[in-house]
Amino acid sequence: YISLGYFKQKVIAGEVGSSTMPHKVNPIDFENSEGNLGIANALLEHLATKLPISRWQRDLTDSTVLRNLGVGIGHSLLSYSSTLRGMSKLEPNEAAMDADLEATWEVLAEPIQTIMRRHGVDEPYEKLKALTRGQKITKDSLKAFCETLDIPAEAKEEMANLTPQNYLGNAISQAKSIKQFLV
Repeated sequence: YISLGYFKQKVIAGEVGSSTMPHKVNPIDFENSEGNLGIANALLEHLATKLPISRWQRDLTDSTVLRNLGVGIGHSLLSYSSTLRGMSKLEPNEAAMDADLEATWEVLAEPIQTIMRRHGVDEPYEKLKALTRGQKITKDSLKAFCETLDIPAEAKEEMANLTPQNYLGNAISQAKSIKQFLV
C-alpha cells in the first residue's frame, strides 16, 4: 500500500535512506519483518513436520530440533516488533485513497443490485452487468442508470446518496465479529 501511495512513510531524521535513490525513504522495518518472518516460518515449519514423526524407537534428533524452538519464536517476535515499528512510521495519504475511490464508481454495483432486489426489479444482476462489465463507470452514468429504474423515489434517493467513499457494505459488522475468533 506504500507503493500504491495509500500510505506515506514519515521521514525520520538520521535514518539512512536508499544508497542509490536519495529521495527514497526505505521501508527498512517492513523489510526486516519480512526477513525474520521468513526465517521463523521455515524453522517452525521444519519443527512441525519433523517432531510428529519418529524413526524407529531411538530417534534422538528431536532434542536437537527442539533446542531451536526458541530461535523460531524469537524471529517471529522480532518480525512482529519490526512490523509495529514500521506501522508507527506510516501516515495515511487520504488524498490518494479518495482519488482512487472517486475513480471506481463500479463498486456501487453491489449495493445498487441489493436495492433493486429489495424492490423486485427483474434481473438486477444482468442489468448491472450490462452497464458495468468492462466499462468505466462514472457518477453520472450510474445516476442515469438509477433514474431509469421503476422503483420508489426513496429507493432512488438511497442510490443517489451512495458514493464509493461512504459505501461500506457489511464491513463494520464483519470487523466487529472478528472478536469472537481472537483469544
